[in-house]
Amino acid sequence: MMEDLPIDTSHPAVREYLALIRLQVLTPLSLLVNIATLMVCAFVLDPNLRDISKLYPSAISPDPSMITVFIVAIYIGQVGYCILLVFSRKPETKRALIKGCGWPLMLANWVMAFWAIAWILQAFLLSTVLLGVLLVLLLYANVVLLIYHAPAGKRPLDIAFIHAPLRAFLLLPMGVMFPYSLFVTLGLTWSPGEPQHYDRGQWPGMAVVLGVNFVALLVIVLRRDIVLSASATWICASIWSLKPKPYPVFFVVVMFTILHPAALIASMLWVWLRGRQRRTGPIALPPDGDGGVNGPPRGERPAREVDTEALWG
Repeated sequence: MMEDLPIDTSHPAVREYLALIRLQVLTPLSLLVNIATLMVCAFVLDPNLRDISKLYPSAISPDPSMITVFIVAIYIGQVGYCILLVFSRKPETKRALIKGCGWPLMLANWVMAFWAIAWILQAFLLSTVLLGVLLVLLLYANVVLLIYHAPAGKRPLDIAFIHAPLRAFLLLPMGVMFPYSLFVTLGLTWSPGEPQHYDRGQWPGMAVVLGVNFVALLVIVLRRDIVLSASATWICASIWSLKPKPYPVFFVVVMFTILHPAALIASMLWVWLRGRQRRTGPIALPPDGDGGVNGPPRGERPAREVDTEALWG
């Protein structure tokens, strides 16, 4: 069919145009499927997503209400992404959408919809596999964006509707969904009627939240990433706000709730102070005088030779 078109489909510009057209159709469709599936699984079916999570509490279980707010924020960002996908005119933006994150994000929406179905069916092994695929897709998209399509201040819409939603979306499976599903699959949970066993899996839970948040902290310090700082702080707060929590996990997530914004502010201040020092430069001292380095000071006459025999007679 493509060979019958009266255009050269092998030309790079034509191929990019056709890829953009496909993304303009498939990406909003995948987002609608993702939203519709999660809404049905969260508000229509019984038991719903929240009920399944309550049946399997673990050391890293997040507060469902806070995760819901986080997902809604990601959806709002993706709506802006779809609008930018249709109305973008800058070639840099189009290249970022086509070659950077377009196809991984579209596939990620489908994978998340299938994950919701697997979670409702309590197929936890399938749920963990799907979340692993989701994590790989989003990690790939973010790495490609960071290396080949880095955010630039002259394109604020790209930062707001491409980089920010992708960054927040990555932290959702990496920070809480994939580890929690893995814990449920491995049986590191306790019965809802036995809260005294809440310390089951506390050390693996502490290792998971420590490792994930340490990596996020490094990126925040090196990149001064506001979106990642806010997202990581929100994920940590969602974990410690649901009680009971074993002390090692509670201590780590509270610590990083404070460290993420503090590290962002400290990194920004450090860069600002270094930039200010470079602009001012070293302080230049005034020269000793007009006569050069070894000349007499300005405004003073040179010393004269005195004839001591004529002076004393």
